[in-house]
Amino acid sequence: MSANSFDARSTLHVGDESYEIFRLDKVEGAARLPYSLKVLLENLLRTEDGANITADHIRALGGWDSQAQPSQEIQFTPARVIMQDFTGVPCVVDLATMREAVKELGGDPAKINPLAPAELVIDHSVIADKFGTKDAFGQNVELEYGRNKERYQFLRWGQTAFDEFKVVPPGTGIVHQVNIEHLARTVMVRGGQAYPDTLVGTDSHTTMVNGLGVLGWGVGGIEAEAAMLGQPVSMLIPRVVGFKLTGELKPGTTATDLVLTITEMLRKHGVVGKFVEFYGEGVAATSLANRATIGNMSPEFGSTAAIFPIDDETLKYLRLTGRDEQQVALVEAYAKEQGLWLDPAAEPDFSEKLELDLATVVPSIAGPKRPQDRIVLANAAEKFAQDVRNYVEDDDEAGKESFPASDAPASSNGVPTRPTTVTAPDGSTYEIDHGAVTVAAITSCTNTSNPYVMVAAALVAKKAVEKGLTRKPWVKTTLAPGSKVVTDYFDKAGLTPYLDKVGFNLVGYGCTTCIGNSGPLPEEVSKAVNEHDLAVTSVLSGNRNFEGRINPDVKMNYLASPPLVVAYALAGSMKVNITQDALGTDTEGNPVFLKDIWPTEAEVNDVVANAIGEDMFNKSYQDVFAGDAQWQALSIPTGNTFEWDPQSTYVRKPPYFEGMTMETTPVSDITGARVLAKLGDSVTTDHISPAGAIKADTPAGQYLTEHGVERRDFNSYGSRRGNHEVMIRGTFANIRLRNQIAPGTEGGYTRDFTQEGAPVSFIYDASQNYQAAGTPLVILAGKEYGSGSSRDWAAKGTALLGVKAVIAESYERIHRSNLIGMGVLPLQFPEGASAESLGLTGEETFSFSGVTELNNGTTPRTVKVTTDSGVEFDAVVRIDTPGEADYYRNGGIMQYVLRSLIRK
Repeated sequence: MSANSFDARSTLHVGDESYEIFRLDKVEGAARLPYSLKVLLENLLRTEDGANITADHIRALGGWDSQAQPSQEIQFTPARVIMQDFTGVPCVVDLATMREAVKELGGDPAKINPLAPAELVIDHSVIADKFGTKDAFGQNVELEYGRNKERYQFLRWGQTAFDEFKVVPPGTGIVHQVNIEHLARTVMVRGGQAYPDTLVGTDSHTTMVNGLGVLGWGVGGIEAEAAMLGQPVSMLIPRVVGFKLTGELKPGTTATDLVLTITEMLRKHGVVGKFVEFYGEGVAATSLANRATIGNMSPEFGSTAAIFPIDDETLKYLRLTGRDEQQVALVEAYAKEQGLWLDPAAEPDFSEKLELDLATVVPSIAGPKRPQDRIVLANAAEKFAQDVRNYVEDDDEAGKESFPASDAPASSNGVPTRPTTVTAPDGSTYEIDHGAVTVAAITSCTNTSNPYVMVAAALVAKKAVEKGLTRKPWVKTTLAPGSKVVTDYFDKAGLTPYLDKVGFNLVGYGCTTCIGNSGPLPEEVSKAVNEHDLAVTSVLSGNRNFEGRINPDVKMNYLASPPLVVAYALAGSMKVNITQDALGTDTEGNPVFLKDIWPTEAEVNDVVANAIGEDMFNKSYQDVFAGDAQWQALSIPTGNTFEWDPQSTYVRKPPYFEGMTMETTPVSDITGARVLAKLGDSVTTDHISPAGAIKADTPAGQYLTEHGVERRDFNSYGSRRGNHEVMIRGTFANIRLRNQIAPGTEGGYTRDFTQEGAPVSFIYDASQNYQAAGTPLVILAGKEYGSGSSRDWAAKGTALLGVKAVIAESYERIHRSNLIGMGVLPLQFPEGASAESLGLTGEETFSFSGVTELNNGTTPRTVKVTTDSGVEFDAVVRIDTPGEADYYRNGGIMQYVLRSLIRK
């Protein structure tokens, strides 16, 4: 019950129903707040307990100074938690382990139970092994169940063992699309109360639901577990960036072009740790599908959230997707009563403002390795010609590469070239070169949830087939929609056969290529790429294109709209300027250009209007948690504690609580630490904790081989997140990681200073030697450390490798908080300083003093860092809130929660 200090409790009548609400207008200053902060304010009013959430916190939020730097801590209590299976499995593993730990410490295991609705969508495990055939989907699902049976049995057990925990089975859709199409409430009803739907999710793209006016963002699995167990999320009241939209998109531009433009603008502006909120006349002209696409890319901006207020477009989407009329009426009434309804003319109080005229957006792609590196489509071939030089060896003397412009064959135009003949299984031959598009994937929640770009892609395919075009033979083409509704409207519009004919057959309902589950390239293509070291490319309609993420054979990756993915599959090479060059020839030998097969806006709108209806959503989601016969047939154990299989290579009991007592161990200074890795800028959680394929000659591959797993059954790192032994060995094992203390290497290598001569070794092996010697470890890093997906294992693996501190120039929000959640101290170099400017090589021994101040209940602003080489500096302590300090003092967030629950 709320303390209700502001007499805000009231009743809202909607039709024949009445709901308890907490009125925002009872708090002075509420009316001028941005939408997102109004949602937080209601959260505090409703959960005010006089201890963790007080009247002073509520007044501080009502009196928010838009220009001040964040300093006021508040406790946000999300209404629900959403997970995908890669990040969700370790959450459930940890909950199961906590039940046993509670029992061992004399508590009641039943206390470990979600106290807020928790929903998990299995969407990250399907791999696009099979493609280009009508039965690709069925074959891939069979392979998925074969590889993941142990995990799926474990999740089915969790669904029966834990209250308030539901699982959407495999083959249904992508978590964020299922969220906006079905799970999101927009206004929550629980215990007679109505309040804004809010959430945290174990995937950074949880922010997709911001397009529906739902405030939520990605957290690590570590924080999600705490939220499920009733712990509020400790946060500082953020700065809010107002992003004004004006005008309308021009014909020929797509939501993808818009979101890549916004990503570039906001990443350049700097919004890490801030909320972004869209407002202005242009919001009303932005479809819900486009809003969701923009919200989805919030992690690519770096912002915590990227939200749109509620308006008629929200209600229209809720009706389309099958929400009942009482719910829609409640959303409208509640939003208008609480000042959460969009006023296109309003100018809320924002910390910073940006503006974009939608009419200025032009067709774009992004790459070759970061979502914010937007390229105007007309310049893409020229930009590729510049960027490819960073990915090829210059071996002119061998006579194989890099023709000077003056001597270049007409086809090379001065671009590095290495024509390679490939023989297909049927005996035919073709030639590939640098820039060959070897993966063209319509994938990821970002765009497959948007019917306008999906229909545009299908119409490009239709027009291409009618002209006699198809994909080039070296292109692996895949279609992985975010929900079955997409297949339904393709079928109803008669577009599926055309997608099939250009090779975009259904491969699965899941994340696939965007998460690294692109599957292997055809054997003959992979062999040619590797033997001739070709810099080949992928084009995908996703949100992530980081190095080493998409496919181990592919060096350069580009984000593009679904219709452009189809176009590049037809063109077959990034060297083709698809705005000017022919994509191929028609049946009469005439050149076919992109403009010849690009649909008009009217054509797209006509299909969307006539092929998509409420009935499709009702059919797809009527029994969404039940699963098919294959899911229901999985055998599962019973009981409220899990029966661990000691032979399992998928699900193992982790060591986090071994030796834990009810009393905390005092924090100590760190002495004699060695550097495990010295890293550059923009090191992502993909670099730290890969989610893709497991190579046989790595520590993780060796572990699986030793446990009798055949190479074909290795599966991916993401699918094995429930096994800490695999994940520790995969930490810092990305094939593109460049550790500066092991120059000349690429991958999970370091130098082991426990051995004579400090030889290069696997990071895992060195870590084991350091831990055996009692030597703490440290990571040195540059700017934006830990950007990318909200990988709990990036922090868990770091901690289990024996890393006690990380010193970076700056952090991405989620990873910094996750490090604290695992008991790792995040430090920041002094302003303007870096490892290079301080002369650090990574060969030093480090000591950190002043950490023990945390034992006094305070957090030091800095700690003294000294090295045996004589370098000294004061590192900024990035424990930003008192709540984070509590987690660190307890050795991590899970230990803190466990002790708190037992003491209740």
